[in-house]
Amino acid sequence: MHISLYLAAILPTIIIAWIIYFHDRYEKEPIGLVLKTFVLGGIIILPTLVIENLFLCMQSFLRIGQTFYISFIVSGFTEEFLKRQVVLRVVYKSREFNEKFDGIAYCVYAALGFATIENIMYITNQHALQPLIGIYRGIFSVPAHCLFAITMGYYLSLAKFSKNTFKKNKYLNKSLWVPVIFHGIFNFILLSNIPYLMMLFVPFVIYLWLINIKRLRIYTIDSQRRNKNLRE
Repeated sequence: MHISLYLAAILPTIIIAWIIYFHDRYEKEPIGLVLKTFVLGGIIILPTLVIENLFLCMQSFLRIGQTFYISFIVSGFTEEFLKRQVVLRVVYKSREFNEKFDGIAYCVYAALGFATIENIMYITNQHALQPLIGIYRGIFSVPAHCLFAITMGYYLSLAKFSKNTFKKNKYLNKSLWVPVIFHGIFNFILLSNIPYLMMLFVPFVIYLWLINIKRLRIYTIDSQRRNKNLRE
């Protein structure tokens, strides 16, 4: 298989990782911790496959629409739960997680690790049937994983720096369920093959970009103010 196909799988990851690292301009994260988060994000593809296959085996016992079940439970919940676990276990209690932008950054790095391995697997297994799958996933799937991760990191940071126990728990819960819902809707629209739903796909993706660019901007400004105060 031509090497350009694998480059197509990893190029979106490199671009997005660079953008996030550039945005984190006021206090760069340690490269070692970034790489650890990225690598573990890739490694969790293995338990993800096991859990997703178990969920698929259970499907015949559940009276749930197949597309809904695959979109929200098999893919949405499993993948977002495990990516979130990487950040919670590796970074969340680290002293390096000391500003709100860090939540977004590390969630994106974990998601990019996951998306990179996932892309390579898709290209390896399905290129013969779908020659353009690497390009398709680079345009849609990798940015989608990134957008779900920004949402996750946004709420994880709110939880991390909240002094109110009730709010902390609320934001921790939202750091899982909101990305799961976004992921599920994204997959459901694509898998449903319902023309009316497909008409909603572009507006939904635009909505995801708008709210997450806003969240990036909010935490970038917060980082700028924090570091300005530390220098004064």
